[in-house]
Amino acid sequence: MALNLLLLEDEANVGSTLKDRLDLEGYSVTWVHTLAEAKRVLREDSFQLALLDVNVPDGSGFDLGKLIRQDFPSTAMIFLTAAGSTEDRVHGLELGAEDYVVKPFNYKELLLRIQNVIKRIHFVKDTGESETEVQIGRARVRFKHYEILVDDTKHPLSHKECALLKLLYEKRGQVVSRDDILNLIWSEDEYPTPRTIDNFVLRLRKLIEPDSNAPSIIRSIRGVGYLMER
Repeated sequence: MALNLLLLEDEANVGSTLKDRLDLEGYSVTWVHTLAEAKRVLREDSFQLALLDVNVPDGSGFDLGKLIRQDFPSTAMIFLTAAGSTEDRVHGLELGAEDYVVKPFNYKELLLRIQNVIKRIHFVKDTGESETEVQIGRARVRFKHYEILVDDTKHPLSHKECALLKLLYEKRGQVVSRDDILNLIWSEDEYPTPRTIDNFVLRLRKLIEPDSNAPSIIRSIRGVGYLMER
């Protein structure tokens, strides 16, 4: 079955070209021009990935990203925009985007980045015990819903956060090296660094650890990686 992609892009040439090329790759692409159209189709259908322009006629793609993170957490996001400042990139990633691609872009590179996101989606959805709700520290984790519940408060997870937590959970009691994490969750073309992993682990610790300043659930193994206690 073709994966559903939502494309928010108001530039006709860019939108039509992307839709045609991604359709040829086997994706089912719904192309919309405005936030209003995007919100409507999100209510009507489910999407595995949304490619979001930031500057659209009726608002900001960042606003749609925030809505997707809260109400449609199983939909991964890539911002695809000419807004390429450091502040814009950081804001997009803080909203839970998997990637931030600045126009003009190379189509083959974009396709690789889409494939990386799809890889993470399949990793999280793979059958196994972590498909159900599990308790990790003070949190209940619902992997397939991309969310953590702490004291009945729901916290959405990005696909990278969810995939990293699932990997550590499935390997609990074992040391997982930073290299293994980078190979499985990221990819070379995303230019990750060991510090990238540390930042993701810090965010997860704040959610699951009884005391994130003295972590006992996800332990750092100096010079190697991380270990989740059984």
